[in-house]
Amino acid sequence: MTAASPASVPSPASSRLDSVDLLRGLVMVVMALDHTRDFFHFGAIHGIDPGDLARTTPAIFFTRWITHFCAPVFSFLAGTGVFLAAMRGKTKRELSWFLVTRGIWLILLELTYGYFVLTFSIGLHFNIALVLWSLGWSMIVLAALIHLPLWAIAAFGLTLIVGHNAFDHVTPQSWGAWAWLWQVLHVQGIVKVSSGFLLFVAYPLVPWLGVMACGYVFGAIFRLEPAVRKKWLFRLGLGLTAAFVLLRLGNIYGDPRPWSAQPRAGFTLLSFLNTAKYPPSLSFLLMTLGPAILLLGWLEGRTPAALRPALIFGRVPLFYYLLHFPLVHALAALLHWFQWGRPDLASGAQNPPAGAGVGLVGVYIAWLLVVVAVYPACRWFAELKRRRRDAWLSYL
Repeated sequence: MTAASPASVPSPASSRLDSVDLLRGLVMVVMALDHTRDFFHFGAIHGIDPGDLARTTPAIFFTRWITHFCAPVFSFLAGTGVFLAAMRGKTKRELSWFLVTRGIWLILLELTYGYFVLTFSIGLHFNIALVLWSLGWSMIVLAALIHLPLWAIAAFGLTLIVGHNAFDHVTPQSWGAWAWLWQVLHVQGIVKVSSGFLLFVAYPLVPWLGVMACGYVFGAIFRLEPAVRKKWLFRLGLGLTAAFVLLRLGNIYGDPRPWSAQPRAGFTLLSFLNTAKYPPSLSFLLMTLGPAILLLGWLEGRTPAALRPALIFGRVPLFYYLLHFPLVHALAALLHWFQWGRPDLASGAQNPPAGAGVGLVGVYIAWLLVVVAVYPACRWFAELKRRRRDAWLSYL
């Protein structure tokens, strides 16, 4: 990348967006680490939960924990991006149409392309609803919300985020014939769509809908002058992070998984940080969004040279997502085929060989190889989007 390239020297009109793009790009890079761990690490292949304090190690725990930032930050910034699009002149009618169509597109991608790259098979009788599913439905809901005043959108988002843990005790069975709806909304599990088709809802929609709505309201901060905006970003980030610590210390509300003192040194901290993601608890969202907003404040007005590749990823996040996933899976399948003659070894594999998978060093090496490998294509696509305004480009 040369010093004069448009991606490295933002114009005054685009400089306000660089911090958002950079943060988005950083979480995309970290996301690839989680997917690489799923396909390569011996613990994932043998079904060991990195959050299981009886079986994990600090290195494995934090390799998983750092990736917790990805989904909430990306969903939050997706909402912010919609507000920024409105600042650039798009009408609410245009935004609503785009959000509905892009939301449907993401859901279809999840249930077709997403399942294929995850399993290298076609989901004719079983499928998995992951992050693209939650993003798609959040966009469809946001398409309606943007016609409300900001205070109403904020009230909707905060109610879902802050209040949903009050219903952790509610089971799908208590909904009777509507049990499937509560699973879609709040309880991870398998939904029977028909007699011959099951859907595993890995990302229940509440409170993801609220996260994107709050991200949209958060976009209003970019109306402020840079110095004032930076000050408020630090205040908000510190406030949310402090709220996480205080709420988690109370151990009364905000997460269905209370922390406890552990016999092994340092593991009490792991228990404290081991918050619930499916669905994301109030503590989980405070823990991830608070530091992310702090980082966004630090990134305001600066793009460190070492982080410029992440800026490219942040400008084409869906393209990056669709590109890196099959590459991770293909590399892992190739490795496992050479090792064991079984290319199907990945997270939750059936009866994996005792020595299947690699350690964390191998995971990190594979992760870096994947990120470097997809960079040229992402840079090309980012340049294509800069030069052209074809409508279809906005869907990638």
